[in-house]
Amino acid sequence: EVQLAESGGGSVEAGGSLRLSCVASGYKYSRYCMAWWRQTPGKEREGVARIYYDSSTFYEDSVKGRFTISKDNTKNTLYLQMDSLKPEDTATYYCAMGWAYARTRYDFNVWGRGAQVTVSS
Repeated sequence: EVQLAESGGGSVEAGGSLRLSCVASGYKYSRYCMAWWRQTPGKEREGVARIYYDSSTFYEDSVKGRFTISKDNTKNTLYLQMDSLKPEDTATYYCAMGWAYARTRYDFNVWGRGAQVTVSS
């Protein structure tokens, strides 16, 4: 069974930085997409960034230039470096794993439990 476990959330002032980590276990195949999503109460879960098996990346416009997604295959760990954080980045952040060319929420079939990020103004 594939499992994802996030860590690194917390509280920070606007303009600050945080790094999220996600350790993956129990998977066998290498051609997958990993991603970060986020959700606030009463809103739909929205994509933040994703990284494909060939290490190509995609960022939503709202975080482009401020967030960096990366992975360390030797540690089975996905990262999200978040810089220049804004109050509107406050959300629960979820790590997700999907098929090789995953793009929408429905393309990801394994999810972590989430990590809270709070940015104060």
